[in-house]
Amino acid sequence: MRLIGWAIALAAAGLTPAAAGAQAPAPSQTAATTATPPAGTAQDATKPDAAQPAIVYGSVGHAIPTPGIGEPDGRKGLQYQVTPIGEEAAAFHNNWLLTLCAIISVFVLALLLFAIIRFRRGANPTPSRNSHNTMIEVVWTLVPVLILVSIAIPSIRLLRHQYSPPRADVTVKVTGHQWYWSYELPDYGVSFDSYMLKEANDPTRQANQRARDPRDGPPLLAVDNRLVIPAGKVVKFIVTADDVIHSFAMPAFWIKQDANPGQLHETWAKVDRPGVYFGQCSELCGARHGFMPIAIEVVPQAQFDEWVGKNGGHMPGAQPAAAAAPAAATAAPAANATPEPATNQAANAQN
Repeated sequence: MRLIGWAIALAAAGLTPAAAGAQAPAPSQTAATTATPPAGTAQDATKPDAAQPAIVYGSVGHAIPTPGIGEPDGRKGLQYQVTPIGEEAAAFHNNWLLTLCAIISVFVLALLLFAIIRFRRGANPTPSRNSHNTMIEVVWTLVPVLILVSIAIPSIRLLRHQYSPPRADVTVKVTGHQWYWSYELPDYGVSFDSYMLKEANDPTRQANQRARDPRDGPPLLAVDNRLVIPAGKVVKFIVTADDVIHSFAMPAFWIKQDANPGQLHETWAKVDRPGVYFGQCSELCGARHGFMPIAIEVVPQAQFDEWVGKNGGHMPGAQPAAAAAPAAATAAPAANATPEPATNQAANAQN
């Protein structure tokens, strides 16, 4: 039996290299496969970088970001907020919560120092035997309750404003993928994917991937296709995912909404200040989680309409150009047709 076992093992060892050689693709096939990057990573996957359409910076969809606005700039506090919800939340955090934390910290520190000095062994050779004090127990019960109530009232008001959105002017469906975002404006007939722009010296950048320019935005945050929304309009974001859990986070909008596969979550924003704002996926979603940025450009209504037209869309209620042509062709024969007579007398007169 041992001899049979050794024979089987040697036969398997001899066949393994042959099987591996048979399964390995030819070098030319491997080169052809790796030469083409995944779909959506460039403006046109069939053209090299030099043949891509020229980017006109300053035009709609390619506005130059303002330093310190809508992007990280090294500050220790919150980003500059550009939505009503964000302004309310930032004021609550900066003017009330931080002040309350500072007062409590100073009070506890003073109380600790007082106890260390007043009740040290040198000043109290015979320690007190008191174990209860009704007034102190009432105070240290009521004061924390009042503090929590003072925090709860503005918190509940903020939540009510955040989760009671006004009527939406624009609806955007946001879908998270590993590792890029897809945007769809169903009322406008616009949909596209958005990928991070890699650096020019990045060895993983393919020839047909546009390299990041400083005017596109900061490293790891600039994207090839920005989402464009109109200024001063209520924009509803319907957030979902198609693979794993992601998180659609835009700090300047005070938005952080989980994107769960098979579920639709809703959030909203109303931005009055035109500009470019950056965010990232904020839920660990795999190996390239840190390379999944979000870029939203806020423009006046006229420029938003221009962007919709450039992306093959149409205004709400208007018929898409592709569907309008067949409809017009169908209507033309109908217009030339002879109308049917309404009565027998009319038919006799016509004959």
